[in-house]
Order: sequence, then structure tokens, then C-alpha cells
Amino acid sequence: MIKSFIYRILENRHFWRYATFGQITELYALRTIRVIAMNIVSGFTSVYLYEAGYSVAFIMFFWLCFYLAKIPLSFFSSYILTVFGSRRGILISNLLYVPSMISLGLLPLIGSWSILLWGFFMAISASIYQICYMVDFSRVKSVKHAGKELAFINILEKIAIGVSPIIGGVIALWFGLPVVIWLTAFLFVLSALPIFWLVEPISIRQKVNFHGFPWRTNVCNIVAQFGVGFDVVTTGIIWSLFIVVAIFPGHGWDIYVKLGVLSSVTILTAIIISYAYGKLIDNSKGKQLLIISVLVNSLVHLSRPFASTASFIVGVNITNEISTTGYDIACLRGVFDAADLSGHRIAYLCFIDVMSNLGAAVACLTLLLCSLSLGDVSGFKLFFVMAAVFVLIISVARFNIYRK
Repeated sequence: MIKSFIYRILENRHFWRYATFGQITELYALRTIRVIAMNIVSGFTSVYLYEAGYSVAFIMFFWLCFYLAKIPLSFFSSYILTVFGSRRGILISNLLYVPSMISLGLLPLIGSWSILLWGFFMAISASIYQICYMVDFSRVKSVKHAGKELAFINILEKIAIGVSPIIGGVIALWFGLPVVIWLTAFLFVLSALPIFWLVEPISIRQKVNFHGFPWRTNVCNIVAQFGVGFDVVTTGIIWSLFIVVAIFPGHGWDIYVKLGVLSSVTILTAIIISYAYGKLIDNSKGKQLLIISVLVNSLVHLSRPFASTASFIVGVNITNEISTTGYDIACLRGVFDAADLSGHRIAYLCFIDVMSNLGAAVACLTLLLCSLSLGDVSGFKLFFVMAAVFVLIISVARFNIYRK
């Protein structure tokens, strides 16, 4: 159903694509299903651990280990891609997410062991998926209109991200978060089934070639991903945790509904600006969009310590969505173009993933040290000030496509 819906939208607009309609719509559909499955529960996991009695320092230490583990897993995932292909890699990733969710659901029974197993399977699953998805999209995208395609897939993701947290929050309120976790595991099984019938666009049994990689023309672009990884953790993990610890403490299970609603109010903004940003990029305005979006995002982080009400949080979320979507689409367009020109597509996207994970790990370490030194609330506030500086690293990117 999702695939046919996407196909009808694209059918009359993208006749110039060198990939088939089926390839791109399959990628859109699979991405949307996975995003729905992940976001039903992913925004609540850190909060779930906190409500279960684990400290902020423990939670950030877990995420620090998680992202550090993903750095070598990026190279392992590149090998998996070359051996099995991108679609089989996505299948493996989705199936590995099932024991990850099952492990987290067993937290009340086996305690910290469930966290260890959850992190282990999730790290492998996320690493394999990221490499396979990036390489897959890089190969089947349109050369002339990649900005619109990135905008379209971003719109689908935002719709999924907007709806799924509310669903997850309501189910968590009525039946408890463990039920949401089991539901997520079931959805990942369903999302894996269609992959058995998809065409593989990647040549298998090839080798990842790191020799002769063009570092001189790509080092700034790779370094910029450090800031992206730092920002992903700041917005996706730490901001939700800050809301629970500093703004809505002691709200019990209904905090999941609040978080779901607060994270979903930006959906209309995301849909509108994604299409506009895609057109800007295709009209050679990507560099300006990247710089301005990064600066606005930095200001958003500076405002986070002053959040104290739901209306303030909504304002921060909307402004953050505007800025994050801008630099994200601009960066991805530049990354895919650079991957095409590098002659080392898989190696390039592997290095991108490594640097992003390193930035995410440093973000976790930064909050861990801030929390241990100043306490939770003051530590959060200092961290957001530091995040405003770290995200500026994104602006060092020098993509060739934006020099034309």
C-alpha cells in the first residue's frame, strides 16, 4: 500500500531517472515502515531507563559505549554490504532489531543484562542499516533532482515520526511501555518480509577499496559529520531526557504521551519546509541553506536551557525542525554527490558514518562529564551551551556541488 501510494506520486514527475520507479519507491516504502517501527519507541527508551531508576550518568555511559561500538561496526557493515548486497543487508538489520527490542522488554525480569543485549543487537542493526540505506539511495537517486528526492523522503519520514510517537505514547500510558516494545519488535518482523521479493541494486561479492581514497578533497566534508552526530544525540536523546528530568519530573507514565505530542507538533512545519528546501538545493542554493541552517540550529541549542513550559518546548521543536531539516538535506545532497565523484562510494559513506558516530560519542561523553561535575539539571544546561558550539563544525563542509 505504501509502495503503490509513493509510486503514483512519482510516476509522472521523474521520467528522467536512471533507476527504475520500482527501485526508488521500494526504498521510500521500506524507509517509511522502518521509521514508523523505530519511532514508536525510540524516543522513549532513555526516559524508560530513567523512570526505571537508572541515573542520567548511567544512561549517557550506555549511549557512549553504544556509539563507540558503532565506529568499528561501520567497517564491518561495509563488508556485510559487499558480501550480501544492500537489500539483504537491510533484511539482516531489521531482523537483528527484533532481539534488540525483545531484550529491552525483558528489563523488569533480567535487569541490566537486558540493556547490554539491547545495545549489542541495536548497534549492529543500526550500523548495517545506515551503510546499506546510504549506498542504496546514492545509487538509485536522480542526478539532477536529488534535492527533491531527499525532500520527499524527508516528508515521509516526518509524517512517520510525527504520528508514531503519539501512538507509542498512548499505548505506553494504557498498557505500559513494555507492550510498545513488543509491538515494535513485531513491526520489524513485518518490515523485513517484503525485502525477500526486492531487486538487489548493488553488485555483491565486491571489495571495499580504501586505497587511493581522495582525502584532500573530502576531509572537510567528513569532519563536518562530527557536528551532525553531535547534533543527532543532542536533539534525539538528550533533549527528551532533559524535558523529563528538568521540566516534567515525577509525571509517571503519562510523560510518554506528553513527549509524543511535543515531538509530533512539528510535522506540518517539516512537510512544508522539506519541499521548499529540496527546490532550493536543486536551484544551487544548497551552500547558503547549509550555513544559515547551522547558525539557526546553534541558536536553538542556546535557548534550550531556558525551556520551562510546554509552549516553549513546542517553539524550540519547531525552530529546531526548520534548521535541522535545512542542513540535513543540504549535507546529504553534498555527501551523495561527493560519493559519486570519489570513486570509492562505499568507503566514503563508511568514513561519513564513522565520523558521525564519533561526534555522537563525544556528545554522550560531554553530558556524562557535565552531569557528574555539576549535577543533572545544571549539567544539561551547560551541555546545551557546548552543543551550540559543536554543531558549528557542520559548516566546515566544502562540497564540490556547491562551488558550481
